[in-house]
Amino acid sequence: MATLTVTGVRPWGGELSDLVLDGDLISGIRPAGSAPVEGEAVDGGGHLALPGFVNAHAHVDKSWWGQPWVSYGGVASTEGRIAHERAERDKLGIPGLDGTEAVLREFLRHGTTATRTHIDVDLGLGLRGIEIAREAAARLDGAVAMEIVAFPQDGVLRRPGVLKLLDQAAAAGAGWIGGLDPAGIDRDPVGQLDGLFDIAERRGVGLDIHLHDGGELGAFQYELIADRTLRTGLRGKVTVSHGFALGELPAARQSALADQIAAAGISLATVAPVRTAPLPWGELAARGVPVGLGTDGIRDLWSPYGDGDVLRVAQGFARLHGLRTDTDLTAAVELATRRGGAFVGREKHDLVVGGRADLVLIDAENVPDALMRVPVRSLVVSGGRIVARGGEVLV
Repeated sequence: MATLTVTGVRPWGGELSDLVLDGDLISGIRPAGSAPVEGEAVDGGGHLALPGFVNAHAHVDKSWWGQPWVSYGGVASTEGRIAHERAERDKLGIPGLDGTEAVLREFLRHGTTATRTHIDVDLGLGLRGIEIAREAAARLDGAVAMEIVAFPQDGVLRRPGVLKLLDQAAAAGAGWIGGLDPAGIDRDPVGQLDGLFDIAERRGVGLDIHLHDGGELGAFQYELIADRTLRTGLRGKVTVSHGFALGELPAARQSALADQIAAAGISLATVAPVRTAPLPWGELAARGVPVGLGTDGIRDLWSPYGDGDVLRVAQGFARLHGLRTDTDLTAAVELATRRGGAFVGREKHDLVVGGRADLVLIDAENVPDALMRVPVRSLVVSGGRIVARGGEVLV
């Protein structure tokens, strides 16, 4: 791939610089105009430059984006939403290739260049949703890198045959398998975790477990997951998504559980939903626990909300956690960008030499200004290619 130089930008709001992209890596960062430009060049117009956004928790297979409005229905509980989705999804063609591609295009125009997405695997769908997601990503020629979690939305043990499907998904190349409320849904936390960790060990894949159960019930499951992670040698390969319980515990209990999470090398993914307890994100950061931000579902049978913009999710995270200082507001954007790289298998996802050539330009004074205003992304580059401009996808 030819060299592309993005001239006159301010990485993280710093000094005006030229970024030299060689293939899919950043090969040089230099003061603006300090050296002749070789190959293709694009004028950054003095805009703020950020790494590509990382959506650490998505469900790209579920959306009715691009279709006529679908009214919210069913019973507003985890079990109720599962049942409603199972009853209605076929009528909407979910999962569908066009709908999945439409969601990925929304990601891209908002500057998301990589995602970890949960794809439903159940007795009705088999592995069809994973095949559809891969084909949709291929339509965009890899502009959105995708890590797939084979996700048992309808439970694991209570639906005989689901563990076998998860094992088949892992054997067929899914990098992650999911779990769901081992206590609240399957009513057998030890049994569900036995099955999931067995697959993860045998297949060499990661685990990403939805944990909605709150309070001490949720804390108990955190402890079980941490114990299993250490005993199976899967440190660094286990994520708890949502994990509301951690924010609901008394401070001393919260701190002790954060120690266990850190010791086991577990990461957390949150979508920062309203009316939930703030996570002790500062304590987690101090312990080196990766925290990622994601959109969750977008206009699906669970919720009519969402537009695929991870920067807007970062703003919601900042609001939920009461962030106001420039340092803290910038940290929220870091969770959505450079700190999110771990969730998509990238050791270096930042505007640094050797980093992935994924970047987003925003007409903003600085990072906190971008977070508060959530402007249109003026330019999106993925893997050294210009893939969106002015909010319009070019691939």
